[in-house]
Amino acid sequence: MRASLVMSRRDLDFLLHEWLQVEQLTKRERFAAHDRGTFDAVIDLAAEIAVEHFAPHNRAADEHEPHVVDGKVVLVPEVAAALKVFGEAGLTAGTLPEELGGLQLPQVVSKAATVWFQAANVGSSAYPFLTMANAHLLLAHGSQEQIDTYVRPMAEGRWFGTMALSEPQAGSSLADITTRAERQEDGSYRLTGTKMWISGGDHELSENIVHLVLAKVPGGPAGVKGISLFVVPKFLPEGDGIGERNDVVLAGLNHKMGYRGTTNTLLNFGEGVHRPGGRPGAVGWLVGEENRGLAAMFHMMNEARVGVGLGATALGYTGYLHALDYARTRTQGRPPAGKDPLAPPVPIVEHSDVKRMLLAAKSYVEGGLALGLYCAKLVDEEQTAETPEERTAAHTLLEVLTPIAKSWPSQWGLVADDLAIQVHGGYGYTRDFPVEQFYRDNRLNPIHEGTAGIQGLDLLGRKVVAGGGEGLRLLATTIGATTARAAGTEWADLAADVDAAVARVGEVTATLWGAGDPDVALANATVYLEAVGHVVVAWLWLEQVLAAGDADGDFYAGKRAAARYFQRYELPRTGPQLDLLASLDRTTLDADPGWL
Repeated sequence: MRASLVMSRRDLDFLLHEWLQVEQLTKRERFAAHDRGTFDAVIDLAAEIAVEHFAPHNRAADEHEPHVVDGKVVLVPEVAAALKVFGEAGLTAGTLPEELGGLQLPQVVSKAATVWFQAANVGSSAYPFLTMANAHLLLAHGSQEQIDTYVRPMAEGRWFGTMALSEPQAGSSLADITTRAERQEDGSYRLTGTKMWISGGDHELSENIVHLVLAKVPGGPAGVKGISLFVVPKFLPEGDGIGERNDVVLAGLNHKMGYRGTTNTLLNFGEGVHRPGGRPGAVGWLVGEENRGLAAMFHMMNEARVGVGLGATALGYTGYLHALDYARTRTQGRPPAGKDPLAPPVPIVEHSDVKRMLLAAKSYVEGGLALGLYCAKLVDEEQTAETPEERTAAHTLLEVLTPIAKSWPSQWGLVADDLAIQVHGGYGYTRDFPVEQFYRDNRLNPIHEGTAGIQGLDLLGRKVVAGGGEGLRLLATTIGATTARAAGTEWADLAADVDAAVARVGEVTATLWGAGDPDVALANATVYLEAVGHVVVAWLWLEQVLAAGDADGDFYAGKRAAARYFQRYELPRTGPQLDLLASLDRTTLDADPGWL
């Protein structure tokens, strides 16, 4: 049977069962109804639906992007058909509790199922995954009434969800949002304002759309401390269904280079096109407390950030698999030592430079997949570990790793797709092969859910210094436990390289903040993010080869080859980067805008 070009089931099995040993989670009360069989069955189901219902219309959704006809968004019909199958399979409610109709799966198993859809059709798959994150936020921060009203129909796949943060004038600077929320006598709020870049913000794919909207209540504190969170549905709930149309309207669609199956919208709230209750203003309800909205929204944003990283990995992974398949079947040229012009050409996979590109891509996508699944398991540990200390440690480690889990795959998964195009040669940049679309789709991920610059500021400016550097110390200790296990093995040299890199990160972090100037410390935060990301992925490659042990076969040999590649070609990149950071270089800080 030919291996799938969407995703590697063998790699998922290895990561879940041989490395992360997810079946151990079934010893905990929340997951006691499951076993390896149910975990594998869910992933089998995800693979089947992704391959049969999502992958076939990936190109069609790209070529026929969303457009508006008579005020309604039109997509290719296969999108709705695929989402119907997804919802009926119960996958939208995969991690939700049983009392809400959920499967109560571990996050790590759910994310392993997710990557099949992201690799098969990242545009269509965005709708349920945004909905799942929306539901998780309401479960954590919403009232019981909000859970019953909104989470249940989302769990059933009847309603979809979004998050509405950014505005045209504010971009990622949420302190500058101007959407207002006016208190009403009945306890609701009326919202007015405009939101930009809202994925899934309008469509006809579901009965209702549940927007989670950031806005400011008049009289609140300035900046981010005055942001509140509201649930604002497209249609007001009525009984078990929908009632009056809310004052939320589509102002326009953004036309993107990739991810075209996902509508990306400009939404106006409260412009008076619709008049719920006989007057303008979008009706919304407060989630949590006033002026505490951003803290609640980070629950969804952080889940989305790990999800974006996994999506970038998935797109890079399917690009790598397509490139590998092409390289094995395309014949061209002969080995350098081959002097006979009449000798038959060889498959290009035999050329060293092609093997270099494939090893690089393999190291990125398999390393990125390990990173995303490791973070997903940390969510499970944070929620279900046996002791408060273990749950706190998982939370702390996840906080440090989240900006890396978002940004590292978004950078290097894209490089994997770039290499996939290169392996295809001239065919790679034609639409006769899918790798050019994978690249275009993936190019959005370095911007989705916060750019690399924002993630770098988050990592260096917040996460590694929070609690007196508690998170960075815990990361170093966790990595150190892995390198200690490598002592006396063939991987002792990789462990030593990782140990040295971790120590250097600690020294450089202290140097940056010891200068006493935040502008200097953060001037090259993106360089810091990239360097620390490479150190983390080197550690995860060490984890993988230790899990592989001395097992025989091409799969395990491939793991060892990719780990050596990362050790010799990728980890050394961090030396000059960390040296630059330690020098407190001011080149970017001192550059006058007039010089640029």
